[in-house]
Amino acid sequence: MFFDTAYIVKFYRNEADSLKVRNLVRSADGVYSSLWALTEFHSVLHRHVHEGMLNIRDARTLAREFAEQTEEGIWKLLPVTETALRNTAASLLSAPGTLFLRAGDALHLQTAHDAGESEIWTNDRHMLAAAPHFGLKGRSV
Repeated sequence: MFFDTAYIVKFYRNEADSLKVRNLVRSADGVYSSLWALTEFHSVLHRHVHEGMLNIRDARTLAREFAEQTEEGIWKLLPVTETALRNTAASLLSAPGTLFLRAGDALHLQTAHDAGESEIWTNDRHMLAAAPHFGLKGRSV
């Protein structure tokens, strides 16, 4: 099972569909994501602090929990290699102009594909639309 960062955040923060995401994680042997999620996760925490949705102490607690649970193997973060970046670049260049793709989203999609996953779990409508270009089925709870 492969998650984008938004779904990892939903595991830690109370958002729409968080309970469904938590249940999905608990039913899995482990969840894969790109190591890029490490930076994105902390960026989301920073944004939530900046916007007043989270205080710094709670953000640090969530960051610590994420780190601990990564060490425990709940989150299996796949490396961002030069090959992964080159594959992502090639996929971006071959994507139809109608697809809206951010760099991090494309990296998640490419990493899932390169890892042999057949699906990616996200609530991002752009990633869901782009998943077939990467040979993936986009899934949402």
